[in-house]
Amino acid sequence: MPDTTPPCPQCHSEYAYPMDMLLVCPECGHEWNPNEVQDDNSLQVKDANGNLLQDGDTVVVIKNLPVKGASSPIKAGTKVKNIRLTEGDHNIDCKIDGFGAMALKSEFVKKA
Repeated sequence: MPDTTPPCPQCHSEYAYPMDMLLVCPECGHEWNPNEVQDDNSLQVKDANGNLLQDGDTVVVIKNLPVKGASSPIKAGTKVKNIRLTEGDHNIDCKIDGFGAMALKSEFVKKA
């Protein structure tokens, strides 16, 4: 009989095991209820303060960010409207006045 225990939704470890009504991951310690519907396709991106970001949010840059090819950095306090979340290292796509299309790391912004 094949093992039907799903992998951990946080670290994707295949070593999750049942404990009472929950499943537990021995690698990251995450516990979850397998009967709850989980949207595995949802992208979760958090800002520097740990707030969950969504497409269309407005964020504020928290430190000066140098831009290759530009004479000046993106200044701390710059408000960025209507962000789009993406996969990868630079997980925010946006347009910044004076700079154009840009990809930012969520660790350098906070939700406005």
